[in-house]
Order: sequence, then structure tokens, then C-alpha cells
Amino acid sequence: GEALEVTREVNCVIDFIHGCEDQLQKLKKQKEKGLLYGIPVSIKDHINCKGHVSSGGMVKFLGQVKEEDSVIVQVLKSQGAIPFVKTNIPQTMINYDCSNLIFGQTLNPLNHQKSPGGSSGGEGALIAGGGSILGIGSDVAGSIRLPSSFCGLCGLKPTGNRISTSPSAYNNRTFVLAVTGMMGPMARDVDSLALCMKALLCEEMFRLDPTVPPIPFDEEVRLRGNPM
Repeated sequence: GEALEVTREVNCVIDFIHGCEDQLQKLKKQKEKGLLYGIPVSIKDHINCKGHVSSGGMVKFLGQVKEEDSVIVQVLKSQGAIPFVKTNIPQTMINYDCSNLIFGQTLNPLNHQKSPGGSSGGEGALIAGGGSILGIGSDVAGSIRLPSSFCGLCGLKPTGNRISTSPSAYNNRTFVLAVTGMMGPMARDVDSLALCMKALLCEEMFRLDPTVPPIPFDEEVRLRGNPM
């Protein structure tokens, strides 16, 4: 309901992910409760979700319904999270604003005269507007960091190849990026980012994508990094 309210105001959600109720029932039967048990998570447009389109803000991709969840979505589900919406991005994603010819312009919930930033602008707007508590964005040249900054949130671009980007719009580019594009969490506080990273860096991800170095989350490094 919150997500609907926010998107009516700022146009940040492009699709509601079906099967959330089934996902919840499945989780209740699981013996092991994952680190993200019961947490609804918003997902940036280009990250594949089964039965949905990853448009990249481009009309030519609208007919291509994805047949499987990307690795990151599979891992989120295995950790008990419930991916519930897909969020808007700029056309081709390489832009610091957030609009395209399919879904239109996303506004900044803190000031409708301003941009939420890009390219994970739908994520920034939805979380800042109170419609989501945790989202997955992606970043090559600021696409998590800019909307986090513009919308007053916390965001993390992990080290290259730390988290699986397979399969997503990153994988079918015809050009090679000099900087590795990465998926990463966006939320209202650093603790949520840390919890999300801890959940993602699990055996399930390393099994599903053997190209990712199997290095678990290091709690000590995080705690050492805290200012006194």
C-alpha cells in the first residue's frame, strides 16, 4: 500500500512482482529463517525477475519476458526476502536523471521540483518516500551513489565482482565497460546495507555463480570501520 501511495506521487514503481503471497507461504514452511526473513525488497528495472520484463527504459525490450530470476533475486528469496516491486530507471541507465519514454519521469519525494538522481532513481525515490525499506540498485559511475545522495539515503557500490550480476542487462552489453558495474543495496541506514550484504554473500550465491569469489561478509572489518 505504501509503495502505491509513493508511486502515485513520484512515479517510481514500474511493476508489481506477482507471487509475493506464495513466496510468503513458502517461507513460513521453511525450517531455516533467512537473514532477510519477511522483508519486502524493491528491485531496479534491469535486474531479471521471472515473469517480468527488464526494459532498461527501452521500448525494444518490452516484449522480452524473463524466464528466470537473476542470481541476486534467487539469493534474496533464499534468505527470506520478498522482492515485491520493480523500479524506474533512465533510458539505457547511463544517466544521472530518471526518466524514459515508457514510464516517464520519476520525481524526488523530498522535492518534486528536483530529480531523484540516477540511474537507480526509482529505488531512491521509493525508499526515501517510505514505500520500501531495502532496495537493490546498480552502479557503474554513480548509479547507486547519486540517488542515495539526492534522496538522503545510504547506498553501497560493492567491489567489482563481489556480487553476482548474472543474468541482467549488464551481461548483454555489446561494449566493455572500463569500470565494473555492480549491484548493491540502498536503504535508510548503514546497518541495513550491512545486513543485506551479509545475506547476499552466502553459500547459495557462490554456488549459483561460481565466478564470484566465495568470500563471506567480514563482520570484524565492518565494526573496525566504525568511528569512535
